[in-house]
Amino acid sequence: MEKIQSAIAKARDARSKLAPAGGDSPGAAPDQRRPAAYGAAGAVPAVWAALPAFVPNAPLLVRNRIVTHAGGAEAVDFDVMRTRLLQQMRANGWRRVAVTSPGASCGKTTIVLNLGFSLARQADTRTVVAELDLRRPSIARTLGLKPRAGFAGVLTGEAAFEDCVSCYNGNLALATNQGPVRNSAELLAGPTVAAALSDVESRYDPTLMIVDMPPMLVSDDVMAFAGQVDCVLLVAAAESSTIKEIDACERDLAAQTNVLGVVLNKCRYTERSAGYGAYG
Repeated sequence: MEKIQSAIAKARDARSKLAPAGGDSPGAAPDQRRPAAYGAAGAVPAVWAALPAFVPNAPLLVRNRIVTHAGGAEAVDFDVMRTRLLQQMRANGWRRVAVTSPGASCGKTTIVLNLGFSLARQADTRTVVAELDLRRPSIARTLGLKPRAGFAGVLTGEAAFEDCVSCYNGNLALATNQGPVRNSAELLAGPTVAAALSDVESRYDPTLMIVDMPPMLVSDDVMAFAGQVDCVLLVAAAESSTIKEIDACERDLAAQTNVLGVVLNKCRYTERSAGYGAYG
């Protein structure tokens, strides 16, 4: 594991020397996406209180390895990741982060949901988890949700955001899909996407929008959408993802946006003090 972490760090350092100065996404207009202020503690805003609420099925969450909604020892590693994520986003004035992986079965959606529920335990934070793994959406099934519409329809203007959302604790909005969506790359590259995302942000003013994307190397969906986010978190699987795959993903992502870091997931052999994989 140390070898793969070292190789990732060296490759990222080499590219950072070639990257343009500043923290803004290449070719983007980040000032238009920065929040005026991050979430303020206090009463739940009326627009959030109006969203359809849901109460998680705790045994279902545990069965699907979602361990952060109640806190405790099992949530600590995700809580550390949450805090580091918030620090980086706030330091750079970023609001949107996409999560992807080189290939399938790296555990990216599990990490997205654990981050979401971990963030929900912070009263001064409002989070939108947006599902854009449109070829194999799984969040609704994982959480036992039954949305009236899909988030893909919000991006095309065919559905209302409120109809695809389930809200937990008044500060975690989960925008999911009912099933697979055809022509997903074309949809994600469509002319209505930017305006739809901006509309959600202007109305709900989330601290963070975490976008669950499909694996990078199985389609062009991520590359079609990468310019819409401020940064990307890459989830790699130990003993499965290769250094070559990780480096290729980071290089392609860096051409469109900022690479926030790499989470090395599914590590079977770690020291007790090592935490949850690698995060840089």
